[in-house]
Amino acid sequence: MHDQVKPDMMKAFEKVYDSHWYIMGNSLTTFEKNYAAYSKTKYAAGVANGLDAIIISLKALGVGPGDEVIVPSNTYIATWLAASYVGATPVPVEPNSKTYNINPDLIEKAITKKTKAIIPVHLYGQVCEMDKIMAIAKKHNLYVIEDNAQAQGTFCNGKISGSFGDINATSFYPGKNLGAIGDAGAITTDNETLYKKACVIRNYGSQKKYYNEVKGINSRLDELQAALLDVKLPVMDSWNKERNDIAEKFSSQLKGVGDLILPFLAEGCTSNFHLYVIRTKKRNELQDHLTKNGVGTLIHYPVPPHLQEAYKEMNLKKGDFPLAEEIAETCLSLPMYPGLKDEEINYIVQTIKSFY
Repeated sequence: MHDQVKPDMMKAFEKVYDSHWYIMGNSLTTFEKNYAAYSKTKYAAGVANGLDAIIISLKALGVGPGDEVIVPSNTYIATWLAASYVGATPVPVEPNSKTYNINPDLIEKAITKKTKAIIPVHLYGQVCEMDKIMAIAKKHNLYVIEDNAQAQGTFCNGKISGSFGDINATSFYPGKNLGAIGDAGAITTDNETLYKKACVIRNYGSQKKYYNEVKGINSRLDELQAALLDVKLPVMDSWNKERNDIAEKFSSQLKGVGDLILPFLAEGCTSNFHLYVIRTKKRNELQDHLTKNGVGTLIHYPVPPHLQEAYKEMNLKKGDFPLAEEIAETCLSLPMYPGLKDEEINYIVQTIKSFY
């Protein structure tokens, strides 16, 4: 990926370097405009990372102590942390057993008088069933914040991820489909008031230098990362298509092999295949076999948030969210990136088949 765009990346680096303006300048403004256009939203605000993007979004909505935020039981811990950092309580909801995304049919059971917002996470690259989630939010007068970190460029019934919620958060961590050369993130919204609040919060609570309206934080997407992301943005759709082509090859060749469960797309939903996740009851043994044969894999994620030491105060135990636990014990992410060659795909497939 980086070989393909290296000349343009070097030009962008040199332009920022020579500008002598490294925070809150033209590169950020340009990228925000282009990313908003890509996301089909009126506004985008660059921030330091994806976690800050969710925190700032919650703060802009006024979510805080005493409030509850519905989150997936099956997600990276950042989703829960964001609710915790604003003083709210994360309320987990189990995923759909096929897509691994939050199950819309279970959300209403988790809503209480304290519920303020829902954070659907587009896990592994597949957009959640957002039409259903938005209908529930409207019915119960709740805010929606999409966690779009893994799914830039995906769609639910023709509408792009990052454009459904009241305000939405994304990450440009280097491993993402649109990845910076370091930590980076952004917020998207159609709401001008929320956009302005987010911009103030990310900049120490200030619009005008040295004049602070609220207690903000320092979370600004720097000029260099903005410029480099702007080089990658026009290429991302072609990279996403290549990921889909690779996923199709994996799925066609691995269908019916052993006890493997392959990725499943909900009706009307697309995926950018940020990850290609298979499941098997023999996950650890298969991972060892692949490692011994030179195939790197990862587990996304080995421990659900409710079983993390960080959330011991919630007194949640093994068995409380069995589906999230089952996914954590059986999931395995195969190599997935633009540039993965057919012979490499075939080797991975044959190595898996040899295991069974």
